[in-house]
Amino acid sequence: MSKKDYTPHGDLSIATALHKLVAEEICPGTGVAPDKFWSELELIVKDFAPRIKKHLQIRDDLQSKIDTWHKDNAKGPDYDAKAYKDHLQAIGYLEPEVKSFSVATSKVDPEIATIAGAQLVVPLDNARFVLNAANARWGSLYDALYGTDAIPETDGATRAGGYNPARGAKVVAWCRDFLDQHFPLDNGSHSSAVGYQNTDGALQIKLDNGNTTSLQDPQQFKGFCGDSTAPAKVLLGKNNLHAELCFDNTHPIGKTDPAHLCDIILESAITTICDCEDSVASVDADDKCMVYRNWLGLMTGKLAHTFSKGGTTIDRKLAADRTYTSPDGDSLTLPGRSVLLVRNVGTQLTIDSVQYKGEDIPETLIDVMVTSLCAKHDLMGLGDFSNSRNGSVYIVKPKMHGSEEVALATELFGRVEAALSIEPNTLKMGIMDEERRTTVNLKAAINAAHERVVFINTGFLDRTGDDIHTCMEAGPMLPKAEIKQAKWLNAYEDNNVDCGLACGLQDHAQIGKGMWAMPDEMAAMLDTKIQHLQQGGNTAWVPSPTAATLHATHYFNINVRDRQNELKKRTAANVDDIITIPLLPAGRNLSAEEIKDELDNNCQGILGYVARWVGQGIGCSKVLDINNIALMEDCATLRISSQHIANWLHHGIISKEEVTESMQRLAVYVDEQNKGDGDYHPMAPDFDNSITFQASLDLALKGREQPNGYTEFILYDRRLEVKNAS
Repeated sequence: MSKKDYTPHGDLSIATALHKLVAEEICPGTGVAPDKFWSELELIVKDFAPRIKKHLQIRDDLQSKIDTWHKDNAKGPDYDAKAYKDHLQAIGYLEPEVKSFSVATSKVDPEIATIAGAQLVVPLDNARFVLNAANARWGSLYDALYGTDAIPETDGATRAGGYNPARGAKVVAWCRDFLDQHFPLDNGSHSSAVGYQNTDGALQIKLDNGNTTSLQDPQQFKGFCGDSTAPAKVLLGKNNLHAELCFDNTHPIGKTDPAHLCDIILESAITTICDCEDSVASVDADDKCMVYRNWLGLMTGKLAHTFSKGGTTIDRKLAADRTYTSPDGDSLTLPGRSVLLVRNVGTQLTIDSVQYKGEDIPETLIDVMVTSLCAKHDLMGLGDFSNSRNGSVYIVKPKMHGSEEVALATELFGRVEAALSIEPNTLKMGIMDEERRTTVNLKAAINAAHERVVFINTGFLDRTGDDIHTCMEAGPMLPKAEIKQAKWLNAYEDNNVDCGLACGLQDHAQIGKGMWAMPDEMAAMLDTKIQHLQQGGNTAWVPSPTAATLHATHYFNINVRDRQNELKKRTAANVDDIITIPLLPAGRNLSAEEIKDELDNNCQGILGYVARWVGQGIGCSKVLDINNIALMEDCATLRISSQHIANWLHHGIISKEEVTESMQRLAVYVDEQNKGDGDYHPMAPDFDNSITFQASLDLALKGREQPNGYTEFILYDRRLEVKNAS
C-alpha cells in the first residue's frame, strides 16, 4: 500500500478507506469521536504490540526446547513419557494446577448461558451468508428433510424434478413421528390429528376418530397465532427450544393434510459466530472494511443484501422477532435471530491496514477495537434490533497459547472498554481450545478470564495441526484417519467438558464441539452428531442453516444440562493421555500405496482450498475432496494437512520430489473439479507461474518452518500477490 493511501494520526498511519469507515459510519451515534478512537488505539498498540511480540517469542522458545529434548533424548514411539512430562513442566509448558474456582461471568444472554442448541460459523465478508446465518434462528424442518439425504430416495421418493408427493409423504411421516416423540399426546398420535385449538389455555387436538385429546405435558404448549379455535400457528416447547406448527388450508402441503399442517419451524441456530478469522480471506484494508461494515450492519440491524436467484431478485434483511399469544392470553415474543458472536483474528497476524511508526500492527488490536465500537450501537439500543438483550458483546479469541495469553487478552478487553466508554466486563470472551498449550492448561486459561468467559470449544483440525507441529521432532505421525482414534484426542474432548464443568461454566457459558464438515451428508450427521450432546457439549458447529435445523432435533432428544450433571460424576480426563503423541508404532511399515494415498489426500485438500482462498479470495466454501465429497473447509484444514506432509517429509517417509509430483498431478484433478466455475484460475500446466499452485507447494514444503504450523503467513503473502497482479 502506498503512502498516499494512508491518513496519518500521531504515530499511526491508517489506511484511508478504514479511516473513512470509522469516521463516517461506525463512530456516529456512539459518543466516540474518530480522533479519540485513533488516539486510544495508538496507546493500546504502543502498550500491547511489544507484549504480543514477547508472547510469540515465548511460543518459539518453548517449541525450540521441545524440539531439542526430542533430538537429545528420544525419537519414536518408545520415548520416556514421564521424562517428557517432567520436561514440559520444567520449561513452563505445563503450568501448575490452579485452585478450584467458579467463573463469575454476568449479564450473559440465555442463548449462551442456558439454551443448548446448534451454532453456525459464517464468514463476515459475505453479506448474503451472514444474513442467512443470523436468520437461521428458525428453520423449516419440512424443507431441511425434503431437500437433503436425511430422507432416503427409496420407494420413489426422489428429489429430482418438481415436487414429489411420495417424498413429501415421507417428510410428513418423519415429522409426525418427531411430534409424537417430543410432544406426545394423552391418547393417540399426531399422525391422526385433524385439528389443533386453544381451549381455556390448553391445547386440544382433534383426532380422526372423533375424539379430542391433549398433550401429556400441558406445559409444552407455549402459544399460538390467529384464531384460538383454528390457529395459524401453534408454539410448542421442550428443553428451552421451540417448535412452531404452521397451518394453512390453501398451502400445497396444508390443503392435503387432514390437520392442514403445512410445516414445522424449529428453533435452530441459537447462536452464530461471525468470523473475521479462519473462514475469511481478508488481507488488506479493502477486505477488512468489508468485514467490519457487515458486522456494523448486524449491530445496527440495517444489513441488507440484494441478489438474483433463479431469475428472481431477492432482497434479504434481518428477520423480525416472532410474536405469539400465550395460553393465558398475554403476548409472547421470541427472538427472530441468532445471538451473534464475532471471532477476531489470532495474535500471530499483522496487517498493513494500520501501521505504527511504519510497521504493520497486530491485526487483533484493530479487530477488537473496531468490532467493539460497532457493537456499541447494539449496547446503546441504536439499532433496529437487539442482539444482546442483556448488554454484552461476545468476542471469540482464537489461537491463544496458555493462560498468560488469555490474561493478556483479558487485560486488552478492559483497555478497549475504557477507551470506548463501555462498562467493565461487557466484552465477553470465547476461548478456542485449539492449541495444545491451552488444552493442557485449560483451567488456568479459564481462570484468567473468569469474569468474561462465555465459551470454550474444541476443534480436531487446528488442534491436531498444533499437536503435529509441537511434536515434529518426536517421529512420524499416524495417518490422519488413525489420529482421530488416538488416545490423546478422546482425552482432549473429555478434558474440555470436564474443565468447563469443574470451572462452573454450566449456566454461564457454552461448552462447544466441532464442525460437521460435510454439508451434503445430512443423514450421516443425524446419525452421529448427537454424540456431541452425549459428550456434554451444549452447542456444536454446523455448516449451514439447513444443517442447524436438522441438528436442532438432537437438542429436543437430549437435555444437555442433565447429561452434564451426569458427566460431573466421572473421573476427569488425564493430562498424561492428552500429551500422548500420536506416533506410528514401532515396527509399523506403511505400504507404498498407504503412503501415496495419504499424501494425495493431503495435497488435494490443500490445492482445492488454496485455489479458492488465494485465487479467488474465498475463505470458506464447499470444496470437493479427493473422492468428490463436498467439505466445508477453512484454514484449519490446511494446517493439519500441511503439517502432516511436513512431518512425513521431515522423517523421510516421503520426499520433496514425491510431494511435488503429487501436487502437480492433483492440481490437474482440482482444475477438472472446478471447470464449471467461471472465476476459477487453473493451476496446470504452467505450475511455475501459478500463484495458487506455488502457495500450495509452499504450505507443504515450508510447513515445518511456519510458526506453530500456521498457514496464514503464506496465504496472506500469496493472496496479496494475486490482488496486486490483477
